[in-house]
This record gives sequence, structure tokens and C-alpha cells, in this order.
Amino acid sequence: MDITKDIQPMTTFRNHSAEFMQHIKETKRPMILTVNGRAAAVIQDAEAYQHLLDLAAQASAEEGIRQGLTELANGQARPARDIFSELRKEYGIPG
Repeated sequence: MDITKDIQPMTTFRNHSAEFMQHIKETKRPMILTVNGRAAAVIQDAEAYQHLLDLAAQASAEEGIRQGLTELANGQARPARDIFSELRKEYGIPG
């Protein structure tokens, strides 16, 4: 992050938005906008944002798998056939 280019007051961004958007597109780095000297918003290239969403989704799936494997190792898992059998009995579905 280049603090002189990537952190800007909201007013400066508003007055030079086209230039800043070009900078964001070229560098692929987010820009932090400030109001009264405090961070107020982050703007970034749409492609970079999509990449972050993809990473978050992947991390979420990996965490779900990790938790499942931990439960299996701790004896907290049950065979699917047992669960389906219970559901069939509960809802009167012939099996």
C-alpha cells in the first residue's frame, strides 16, 4: 500500500474520481477514503473484489470440511444410512 496514493480524503476522491478510478484499475490495489481523517470507506476494482469473494467462499468450504473431519475423528459422526432411516420412520416414508 502506498499511503500517499491509496489513502485519500473523500473530498479529494469526489473531485478527482475518474483519475482515482483509473489508478485503482491499473494498480489493482484498494483505496481507503477518509472523512475527518478517519477511514470511512474502501473502494476497489470489481475484479479484485470478486477475487476476495472467491477466496472467502473457498475458505468457508475448507473450514466446513475441516470441522467435519474433526467431528469424524472425535466419534461425533453417524452413518448417513442411520440418519435417513430415522427420517423415513419419523415422516412415515417406506424404506
